Amino acid sequence: MAGTTVSRARRPAGPVRRQLPASPWLFAAPGLLIIGTFVLYPFVSTLVNAFTDRRTLVPGRFVGLANFRELLNDDMFWTGLRNSTLYVLGVVPALVVLPLLLALLVQKNIPGITFFRSAFYTPVVASIVVVGLIWVWLLDERGLVNSLLETVGIGRVGFLSDQWLLLLSAMAVTVWKGLGYYMIIYLAALASVPRELHEAAAVDGAGAVRRFLTVTVPAVRSTMVLVGALSSVAAFKVFSEVYLMAGPSGGPAGEDTTLVMLVQRTGTGLTGRVGYASALSVVVFAVTVVLMLLVLRADRREEP
Repeated sequence: MAGTTVSRARRPAGPVRRQLPASPWLFAAPGLLIIGTFVLYPFVSTLVNAFTDRRTLVPGRFVGLANFRELLNDDMFWTGLRNSTLYVLGVVPALVVLPLLLALLVQKNIPGITFFRSAFYTPVVASIVVVGLIWVWLLDERGLVNSLLETVGIGRVGFLSDQWLLLLSAMAVTVWKGLGYYMIIYLAALASVPRELHEAAAVDGAGAVRRFLTVTVPAVRSTMVLVGALSSVAAFKVFSEVYLMAGPSGGPAGEDTTLVMLVQRTGTGLTGRVGYASALSVVVFAVTVVLMLLVLRADRREEP
């Protein structure tokens, strides 16, 4: 009798439901469908098209490595590669160092600091189209900046007409818009740095600069590597800033074209060369992977 009572007490109160083996896949199906439709299928399609001569309205035929051989002899490809590389070299160091300094500045819990944190983060949530148009209005030949320069006797500067000034202006927009985003990442990293380390360094006579170099930088080194990797990939794939400031043609004679701009110009339109643009896209993907591997390799070399 007692055994029967114990066995009844151990039975579940509700009905026993058998879980189907496919139940986890049913829950994951919506996400897998979205990834397959908007990520996996375009990626595979681009790889396939890179080896064809497909155009926008014309199904292509297999041409092997012809597209890749052509881009090696394409002056615009080398111009885009040069500009994209310069963009990385100009933007990444600024986006690694400046947000860290900004995070140190707004880390203090002083009255009104929340306002400055929000103000610094505002460009991140602003639309890149709006940001680009604002900067075009500021840097145009008849814009506010040139009007001020003319007022003080310097004269007007071709920020949007000169090849190198245009790239520098676009770099400034990228840095300005990305400061707040990477500042938040650094703030999270700085919150995990023990205060005892700074106090011990201060007791040893270290000043603010020395504490920054010997305590803060080593503590957030992995975060700096992460920021460097993210900003490198984003800078190499830059499109919106240069497109909005230079226009669809890519500036004078297309000398300000980046690789992604070249993909857009080549592969769109009724007569777009989809196959050639896909080959360019594959090159962009390969270079971004190499950038990531180089950053990760450099991080491992610095580990003790």
